[in-house]
Amino acid sequence: MASIDVSEARPAALDRPDSRRARLPDLARARAWIVTDGKAGDENQCVGIAETLGLAFEIRQVPASGPFGWMAPWGPIDPREGPRRRVGALAGPYPDILIASGRRSVPYLRAVRRATDGRTFTAFLKDPRTGGDSADFIWVPDYDDLRGPNVFTTLTAPHLVTAARLAEARARPDPRLARLDGPRIAVLVGGDSRHLSYRKTDMIRLVGDLRALVDQGCRLMVTISRRTPNPLRDAVKALTAETGGFLWDGSGENPYVAMLALAEAIVVTSDSANMVSEAVATGAPVLLFDLPRTYIRHRRMFAGLAIAGALRPFTGQLVDLTYKPIDATPVIAQALAEAYAARRAAEAA
Repeated sequence: MASIDVSEARPAALDRPDSRRARLPDLARARAWIVTDGKAGDENQCVGIAETLGLAFEIRQVPASGPFGWMAPWGPIDPREGPRRRVGALAGPYPDILIASGRRSVPYLRAVRRATDGRTFTAFLKDPRTGGDSADFIWVPDYDDLRGPNVFTTLTAPHLVTAARLAEARARPDPRLARLDGPRIAVLVGGDSRHLSYRKTDMIRLVGDLRALVDQGCRLMVTISRRTPNPLRDAVKALTAETGGFLWDGSGENPYVAMLALAEAIVVTSDSANMVSEAVATGAPVLLFDLPRTYIRHRRMFAGLAIAGALRPFTGQLVDLTYKPIDATPVIAQALAEAYAARRAAEAA
């Protein structure tokens, strides 16, 4: 197991709401659009912020394929989806706030800014790759290089795993999970990406380490990704069935939040910074299954979480970690709301 390098981490960058911050400005009357190409990770981040702000929002999905998608973020929008059309991604009255994520949404955010002469407040989550002036407010994780007066950074990413959802899942346990005896361990398995792919040795090591947990009396609660390689998918499924655990096969209600809420520890693969961000929002020990070609920028985040006492490498053993839940979502929402309030106050002056 590779060790976690803490040399580039910033121990002060903990994503916890600051009690000294003012309450969120009242956004009850603001209308919002969420603009993405439909990728779940991007959309969930935007929805997490909008829900935290209490915004009334519409989800506007832009095309994910075709020549206009290929040219994003620098190219134009598909004219069939443009402003002032009766149908399409940008049809209808413009919103007060637009929250976007994903490179294919950048041209559409730009089109709304032009169409409204900047009256719509625009927020972009992650680096738009077109510069810091691409939106009124930009959030990026600490490990990204983009900085500027309108750029806000946190150690972890926004998401939908709120304290309220976790509390509800604990108060009303999912019966599929509540029946499991012994310590329940959530296992979040990602998959191949453009940055890395699972080797046969990685799959064997992960399944072996998970079996070691079962041998200690633990019960596995497993969720896999569409990107999970088939050999790993089959091996984890067989292990879970053989040892009396639970694997979500896509049928019935998604128990993802319930798994996190009931877990005494969480094993998560290092290919997904988003899953790690969700895991550390629980306060449960997070055990990172390290993949050799993990994106170097993500390693900086993992190092920061290790310094915070939230995360350790997964070696088939449980580790006792005590830390306060780390959740960037309300922190980012606060910063966005304050930027929006400042913008509206300046316009009214």
